[in-house]
Amino acid sequence: MSKQPPSIKRQSCLALTAVIGLLLAGPGQADEASDAQIERVIHGLRPPVSFVGDPGWSLAERMSHYGVPGVAITVIDQSGIAWTRVYGLADRDSGAAVQENTLFQAGSVSKPVAAFGAMRMVEDGRLSLDQPVNDRLASWKIPDNEFTERVPVTLSHLLSHTGGLTVHGFAGYPAGASVPSMLQILEGQAPANSAAIRVDLLPGSRWRYSGGGYTVAQLLMTEVSGQPFPK
Repeated sequence: MSKQPPSIKRQSCLALTAVIGLLLAGPGQADEASDAQIERVIHGLRPPVSFVGDPGWSLAERMSHYGVPGVAITVIDQSGIAWTRVYGLADRDSGAAVQENTLFQAGSVSKPVAAFGAMRMVEDGRLSLDQPVNDRLASWKIPDNEFTERVPVTLSHLLSHTGGLTVHGFAGYPAGASVPSMLQILEGQAPANSAAIRVDLLPGSRWRYSGGGYTVAQLLMTEVSGQPFPK
């Protein structure tokens, strides 16, 4: 990957590639995946909404469009990894190629997984979509202001990007850099490279993408479950 953190558009391209790959690939183990299955994924990328007859894209076309130097794709079925393919460069300066173990910043690809985990906790009765999240948060709470006093932020707001929270996304941290704690990210304190997460719109009044909102959801899930987020 390039030495600079990928832009939102580049992250979107990677997310699109991964998701479409999952949708188009048929079941099969790594040694059973046919060339036809793989080619169908690599040359069959489509946007989230398309119409019958709309042309698809190839992976190479999308990489060129977004200026993405390298991509790794892993297709997973119910029994595990079906197949993995890598394309392009991991480092443009050195010309090093992407390998199967090359690290990429997952970015917003993780949001659907986080939302799924949150909904499982709702299903289990450990969380409520409509309860104010500050009622359950302990180590940090969303600072109250004129907006939250009128409409408290709920988990439903956080998952649907309607909580009025700031911080669109996160640039990430290069290898070897200091990584901030959750509290430092929430408060925008060094070594965090993003602003403090606050509410500056009336919750529920409009949709606005907020990676900051999902950070609050992460804290909520870990505090209620008593487990680290990866679990």
